[in-house]
Amino acid sequence: MNASEIRSAVIVGVDGSQASIHAAEWAVDEARVRGIPLRLLAVMKATHSSNDDYYRDLKHAETSVGAAQAAVEAMGLPVKVETEIRRGQPAAVLVSESHDADMLCVGSVGIGRYSRALLGSTATSVAEQAHCPVAVIRSRPDQPRKDIDWIVVAVDEASNEDLVVDQAMSEAQLRKLPVLAIGVTQRGIAGTAPDELDERLTPWRRWYPDVHVYPVATGTDVARFLHDNDDNWAPLAVISSDDADRLAQIIGSKQHPVFRHTEASVLIVRD
Repeated sequence: MNASEIRSAVIVGVDGSQASIHAAEWAVDEARVRGIPLRLLAVMKATHSSNDDYYRDLKHAETSVGAAQAAVEAMGLPVKVETEIRRGQPAAVLVSESHDADMLCVGSVGIGRYSRALLGSTATSVAEQAHCPVAVIRSRPDQPRKDIDWIVVAVDEASNEDLVVDQAMSEAQLRKLPVLAIGVTQRGIAGTAPDELDERLTPWRRWYPDVHVYPVATGTDVARFLHDNDDNWAPLAVISSDDADRLAQIIGSKQHPVFRHTEASVLIVRD
């Protein structure tokens, strides 16, 4: 593809897992609202030990994009779907593709506490290195949902605060969910006063009048807030790329059930 052929898309890394299919379904609205294609991308190994190994890998890639495409098309929403199969290391390919993407989405079944499993490793590398916003979409929970779904975002003094909060509000408007705005100062050291937090949120209440915003003055960050408030179901936490290292704590762990109370999906916003 030459420079004149490059076009924006929402890209979803698919690998045949239910988690990646869920990520593709989640990404439909992102592509639809932008009026750009949804590109389903599977990655084969760079090298193969035999012809049989190559054709098995190719068959798996074709099946993976086919399953994700079928799931997306079954939603019946007006979005253009593209499929692509590349060769290489999954995280490296996705990071390379992120240069021209509007958003990159990957699925995750959880990230191990002591080691990075398959999906966890790819999600972590992409979250830390991609050149566009990254959505790491957690598998649907086994337990029943709480009464209210929230989008959680921190309102702090970071230089890119406005961009992160605006993305959270945009997601809330798109998905018709309320926002829990956590007031934080000095990277979680001290809580924002309730009146000050309310004042900070005034512009977004004006720009997004249909989104319900609930301010919570606290001295903690998003990961700790979700950890301490597991009675609130948060399908999405919106964070800055500066906080990408907290991804494992927010996504939660597949291998260690004690951490299952924190299982939000995460949208990592970049400037």
